Amino acid sequence: MPSKRRLRWLALPLGAGAAAALAGCTSTQLHGFLPGFEDADAPPATNHTDMVAGLWTNSWIVLLIVGFLTWGLMLWAMVAYRRRKGQTGLPVQLRYNMPIEIFYTVVPLILVAGMFAFTARDQAILETQDENPDVSVTAIGKQWSWDFQYNGEAEDNSDAVWSMGTQAQPDAGGNVDQDALPTLYLPVDESVRIDLQSRDVAHSFWIIDFLYKKDLYIGKDNSWSFTPTREGTYQGKCAELCGEYHSAMLFQVKVVSADEYQQHLQELRDEGNTGDITDEYDRLGNAPGTDAQNEGEN
Repeated sequence: MPSKRRLRWLALPLGAGAAAALAGCTSTQLHGFLPGFEDADAPPATNHTDMVAGLWTNSWIVLLIVGFLTWGLMLWAMVAYRRRKGQTGLPVQLRYNMPIEIFYTVVPLILVAGMFAFTARDQAILETQDENPDVSVTAIGKQWSWDFQYNGEAEDNSDAVWSMGTQAQPDAGGNVDQDALPTLYLPVDESVRIDLQSRDVAHSFWIIDFLYKKDLYIGKDNSWSFTPTREGTYQGKCAELCGEYHSAMLFQVKVVSADEYQQHLQELRDEGNTGDITDEYDRLGNAPGTDAQNEGEN
């Protein structure tokens, strides 16, 4: 009885300490140090980021509980069954213990099955594509930049508009002019479907704060559907090693109001960037430190 009472008294300060530690955590720390949660009062970047962060943090919580329990049992066994002064020979050897063996088999299976079930559930949501999105965009990866085509209602994309990007050009100090990067515009609180295509090799489309990325394959289009829910500028990059200047394959995403989005599309129309962007805008041989080529020069 005294030992149980001591355990209860020990649990109180431990629980209070854990609560105090969590209360002092920043929003980023509470979301498992994932990007995009710096402002606790701001909405999530997309309708999916909270779900992804929840899967990440809950997985870590389960793993840490299992880890601390395992380490605690190992430490207890090392202390409780250590060789004491005057002892010789080997301790009693246990060959079989059916209850423990069943426990060691069943519990890991339950943990793995549970984590698989939650992962499969969230993955099914993330991979469900919107067949009637408010906005349809085609993102085209090429060595080593991005083109963005904003599709309209016409089946032949005659009413589409587009922007063509060139790879990042760092200065002598390695700094990149963010305003010169290819920029994808998206309207806030409107459903988006991005169809992903590659012109040359495998790439990966990664918007960092959106907590998701999709690969681009030659001859196989991929898609990603979501709703951006917070205005702002987000950084993106290629997340698949794709050649010599892979690290310069950067882009930006600007989530703006519906009016700003329509204004951007009109600016592209005024520039004559209309219709279906074609293969003539393949890779541009603008290695860092050189002048970028003009459209279609390759």
